Amino acid sequence: MFEKIVVGIDGSETSENALRLACDLAQKYHSKIHLVHTPQPNTVAFALGAAAGYHAVTTMPSYDEVQKAGEKILNSSMAVAKDCGQVIWQTHMERGDPADQIIACAELCGADLIVTGRRGLGSVGSIVLGSTTQRVNHLAKCACLSVV
Repeated sequence: MFEKIVVGIDGSETSENALRLACDLAQKYHSKIHLVHTPQPNTVAFALGAAAGYHAVTTMPSYDEVQKAGEKILNSSMAVAKDCGQVIWQTHMERGDPADQIIACAELCGADLIVTGRRGLGSVGSIVLGSTTQRVNHLAKCACLSVV
C-alpha cells in the first residue's frame, strides 16, 4: 500500500511521533522511508539561546551552525528509526521552505504518503495545525498523515 513514505522532521517531539508512526507503517508495508529536514536559522537561534543563555537568541547562527544542527537532527532521527527496527532509505536536507522541500522530496521519490507532526518548531501563528503541515496537506499530490 505505501511503498515510499516521506517524513518531515524538525527535531520536535511531534516530528519524532510522526517518525515513529511512519516506522510502524513501514514495517507493516515494507516501505522505504525518506527523511526531510529543512534547517531554519530562527529555530537554531532559539535552540542555541535555550542552551547558551538569552544573549544567543539575538544573534543569528552561522551557516555552519545551522548545518551542524540539521545534521544532528537527522542523526537523531535515524537513531529513532533504528530503535523502531527500521533503516532510513534516504535523507534530504536542503535550505528553503520546509513544506516546499517535503513536497518536492515526495514528488521526486514518488512517495505514496507524507507523514508530518501537527505542531513542530515552526511559527507560533498556527496554533492548532502547524503551518508546514497545513501547506503540505493542501499541496501534496499523495496521501498525508498528520500526527500529534
